[in-house]
Amino acid sequence: MGGLGPVVAVLLSVSASAWAQDIVGDWQGALDVGGAQLRLVVHIAKTDGGALKANMDSVDQGAYGIPVASVTVQDSAVILDVSAIGGSYRGRLSGDHQTLDGTWTQAGRSLPLVWKRRSPMDTTGPPARKLGGPAFPNEETWEGALPAGKSLRLVLHLAKADGAGLRASLDSVDQGAYGIAVGSVAEQGSTLKLGLPVIGASYEGRLSADRLTLDGTWTQGGGSLPLVFRRKDAGVTVKPASGKPAGPAGIWQGVLDAGGVRLRLQLHVDADEHGQLTGKLDSLDQGANGLACAKVSLEESALRFEVPSVHGNFSGSFDAVRDEIQGNWMQNGATMPLDFKRGDQPAEPRRPQNPARPYPYREEEVAYPGGAAGVTLAGTLTLPPGPGPFPAALLIAGSGPQTRDEVVFGHSVFLVLADHLTRKGIAVLRVDKRGVGQSTGSYAQATSADFANDAEAGVAWLKTRKEIDPTRIGLVGHSEGGIVAPMVASRSAGVAWIVILAGDAIRGEEILLLQRQLIARAAHQSEEDIASSAGFQRRAFAILRAEKDPSAAQKKLGELHETDGAAAGIPPEARQSSIQFLSSPWVRYFLDYDPAPALRNTTCPVLALYGSKDLQVPAAQNLPVLKSSLEEGHNRDFQAEELPDLNHLFQHAMTGLPSEYGGIEETVSPAVLDEVSSWILKHSGR
Repeated sequence: MGGLGPVVAVLLSVSASAWAQDIVGDWQGALDVGGAQLRLVVHIAKTDGGALKANMDSVDQGAYGIPVASVTVQDSAVILDVSAIGGSYRGRLSGDHQTLDGTWTQAGRSLPLVWKRRSPMDTTGPPARKLGGPAFPNEETWEGALPAGKSLRLVLHLAKADGAGLRASLDSVDQGAYGIAVGSVAEQGSTLKLGLPVIGASYEGRLSADRLTLDGTWTQGGGSLPLVFRRKDAGVTVKPASGKPAGPAGIWQGVLDAGGVRLRLQLHVDADEHGQLTGKLDSLDQGANGLACAKVSLEESALRFEVPSVHGNFSGSFDAVRDEIQGNWMQNGATMPLDFKRGDQPAEPRRPQNPARPYPYREEEVAYPGGAAGVTLAGTLTLPPGPGPFPAALLIAGSGPQTRDEVVFGHSVFLVLADHLTRKGIAVLRVDKRGVGQSTGSYAQATSADFANDAEAGVAWLKTRKEIDPTRIGLVGHSEGGIVAPMVASRSAGVAWIVILAGDAIRGEEILLLQRQLIARAAHQSEEDIASSAGFQRRAFAILRAEKDPSAAQKKLGELHETDGAAAGIPPEARQSSIQFLSSPWVRYFLDYDPAPALRNTTCPVLALYGSKDLQVPAAQNLPVLKSSLEEGHNRDFQAEELPDLNHLFQHAMTGLPSEYGGIEETVSPAVLDEVSSWILKHSGR
């Protein structure tokens, strides 16, 4: 999951007009999101050159000085492009120039938003609360950690509303996002449900009998993660004399060794007032959370349950004294030992290839202008010992809002790759994608073409460094990065070589259809279901080609999700995420992009590697096209091969399913790392 972001990361834009002077100043407004008020302040000024500049505060979230990229002013119309979060504002300046009256649009919803000019002396309105402090009088404060790649600390503030019911807000401490609005709070018996429409998220958890623990599931962006909150002010509640629950009720941690794939499991067991047991299971490394357990029973010390959705069952012995359950997991005819220990903290994933400081090389945090106005790319440059100049590799990540380390299912792919290359004498630059991490700009509006512009900017910046040999700068692209690298190399004489790791060579629509079918087939889905899913994809793609207007496309995609039987299994909270993704500029561009022309125009040396068990960019369909394209372009120095038993991340894998990635300890095959570094050094004159 991309994680929590401040609700309003507004990028405003500017065009000169006669009204521009009249909009200069401070403007304040309030956005009503599901009954929660978000106070916003925009500060608009002029640069020395006369252009407009601005920044923004989201007061109730503690997000101040949010950079503003552009504001468009034409006559009395004002358009604010909120591209960073896929939103926009359209309003009209009043005749007295004191009010902006318009509409905020985001995630397919439109909300009224009125901005009023604020005088410098205006201090009306309640002050923003101290960051990290209480949000409400007499509140309950709950603390938890979301296992979203890295652990994100969350604080839930829960209190009685002024009328009836409850109110709440959420802090994402590690992201500096405070006071995230909770639009709906519902407590029914021991179940608490939270709706956070401003970030497209929801939470449902079960309160323990002593009201000390809230055990549930966080859902956002189409994915779900387990999330356990504990009351910070729990001292006001009397704990049971034993200090722990009787019987197996509670949270349990286990690790299943499934033939080289290490899967961390989290078991949640509840008991009602009659002692009836229920449960759910989280497979943390597969992102499969909240799997319903059936027939949960305890007979003397024998604990049993079934997980029908995965055709698995467990049978074990419950030891109340040692707080452990020892038993076996049975699935698809196989029996594997599985033990659980009581606790709400999952075991840390094993990542033996992650390097540990101090490194035997230099590391520098850097920032430089990206491939478009308003884009600054932030990243890490690693330099081998010595003065140089060194050959250098710019790493280009795969699809999604990737940071500089390209973290996939807990694996820091680019951290491991950069460490290996730098130890071999190659300087490495890896960066956060635009609009992600510490880089500015809009990720939501970016396409592969934009990422190619950013890669070109990275090459240009590397050439300014005295430690880098400007004639020995190359690109290493993984997955979508394997599309971007030839785009840059085909039009730039400054790229010495490129390495393509699992890069697409066929048109985007073919890849999306093919990977869905291959993954479904490997997961033993029926051919009928696979065909139905492919039909749904094609109908969705047809809508995107027919409807160029994003709002109209989203409306029709919504109707398709409501009426098409293939979408019946998509939960409501995931449908909106699916609609937003499908209608994004990235998907529209990717659908019809054909990598072959860029490959034909790439004349620098090329190394292209594919895994035989890659289900996302399968070698059988991509490798032949890549080879023929390079041959047609008369490229005389390329090496392209399929490597046995490796998946999309170049891990040794059993099936190649993405659900295996997190459970495999290997991040990247050492043989692949050696082949890449040896090839780069050979083509860098060393």
